[in-house]
Amino acid sequence: MSSNDILYGNRTSGGAHGDVFTAPEVVRFMLDEAGYVPESDLRDVSILEPSCGDGEFVIEIAKRLLISAANFDFDADDAFRHNVHAYDIDADKVEICRTKIHKLGYKAVENIEVADFLKATPKKADIVVGNPPYIRYENIPNDILEYCKQKFATFHYRSDLYIPFFEKSLSLLKKGGRHCFICSNRWLKNEYGKKLRAYIAYSYRLRLIVNMEEANAFQENVLAYPAITLISSEAPKNIFKYTEVDDVKNLATPTTVNRPMPQGDDWTDAFLTTSSYSTLRSIEEQGFKIGIGVATGADAIFISGKLPDEVENELIIPAISGRDLRGDQLNWQKKYLLNPYNADGTLIDLDHYPRAKQYLESHRERLSARHIAKKVSSRWYRTIDRIVPSLQTEPKIVLPDMSGNAFVFVDEGQYYPLHNIYYIKGRTLKYLKVLAALLMSDFVRNQLASVTNKMNGGFARWQTQHLRKLRLPDIQVIPEDDLQALLNGYSSRNIETINTTVERILATPTKQSLSKAKAPMEPTLQFVY
Repeated sequence: MSSNDILYGNRTSGGAHGDVFTAPEVVRFMLDEAGYVPESDLRDVSILEPSCGDGEFVIEIAKRLLISAANFDFDADDAFRHNVHAYDIDADKVEICRTKIHKLGYKAVENIEVADFLKATPKKADIVVGNPPYIRYENIPNDILEYCKQKFATFHYRSDLYIPFFEKSLSLLKKGGRHCFICSNRWLKNEYGKKLRAYIAYSYRLRLIVNMEEANAFQENVLAYPAITLISSEAPKNIFKYTEVDDVKNLATPTTVNRPMPQGDDWTDAFLTTSSYSTLRSIEEQGFKIGIGVATGADAIFISGKLPDEVENELIIPAISGRDLRGDQLNWQKKYLLNPYNADGTLIDLDHYPRAKQYLESHRERLSARHIAKKVSSRWYRTIDRIVPSLQTEPKIVLPDMSGNAFVFVDEGQYYPLHNIYYIKGRTLKYLKVLAALLMSDFVRNQLASVTNKMNGGFARWQTQHLRKLRLPDIQVIPEDDLQALLNGYSSRNIETINTTVERILATPTKQSLSKAKAPMEPTLQFVY
């Protein structure tokens, strides 16, 4: 059993958490981008691999060093001993790595160390390269979790373990040095990558992002949605290069485009699809409101198909969840929500509702044990979120958190959304349907894919934070003929009609860009090693 098995447990595929090994084509590309090429004199180039496994990067480094030594007449063994350093917590894998290096003709391999990189004290390097371990927050042992919280300012929210690997290895770059990692792309967009993004944007130069969501970058099929980042230890620039690769074979000749350098902790503009159309607006700028359905803290009690038989009718609201919206169909499962609130937001007096009182009292122990109920014991039957009954009867777009649906549903006022549903309300039913049509378009779906992380199955997430970042044509100024075309496309579920109409709307050239300049933000972080 390896050290990773002991520390982090095994994945469902059988491998240990953290053990995801890089494809050779990717290793070669990353070393090329980092500048570690055998055509150069590598005798004095120091290079660090923080999590070497059984040697994908280190072996390629050793091979390149041998070629460089032959080209420039220096002792490869001496250069390897002094300038190549690698770490891994797994002694078995380090031994495999050392054996492979011996077979290449190297004598000294003590610089390939069995150690936890996060606790080690490496020297600074010209190049840092590698594939840090993928360990989700919930799989990180408590002692390591506490260590990361204390030592790494970017270890934020529910960080994956690769976040502190990024922070520490970046701090070890010499001036002008290059850092090239491949890992999950989630940190580029989600909450737990927020502080790392700010750290990089303010302190380093982001040179390249290679998005490899559609490519298999590893030696086994894993749902990692990886990206390669190249970062250098120098002042930030105004642009970086971006590319998407759907096959590792295409890494040899990637087509890159320039993107604006992200500022602060929100890198949305770096990934958004731009347009020359002059009146792109956010959903909220157009007079709509984005919200999320109610969280009760005890769904089994507050949500049930049996509630109409248990409590007073005036406390019952038909409720809709993500399960009702599957396969582009709305199939309501006849679930109801118990509303313990008056219209003014105060809790009902249970003495006025004897059936509800009897029902809730039968679950009092469970309800009182919730954190939300402990705050004020007399409010033991409240839900986490306040229920506003009028929301049920308002027209609204309803979006499951994760969905493969091509169709966007508009509830004309029948259901109350539950906590795995995001909703958009406001303006008129006509404009809500126009907005729904726009959300179905390729123009918007491509934006959503750019600002969100794909989940298992390749689905993007309709979350409030992502919906707020979308930019759409201003419905108020869309010509009536185009509005009607969008409505026709929506009612007939004809994506082609919607896409054609959106393309026509966007065809007007203007000087206005989608991206808005933002002032650099200095992160209030302290980095101490």
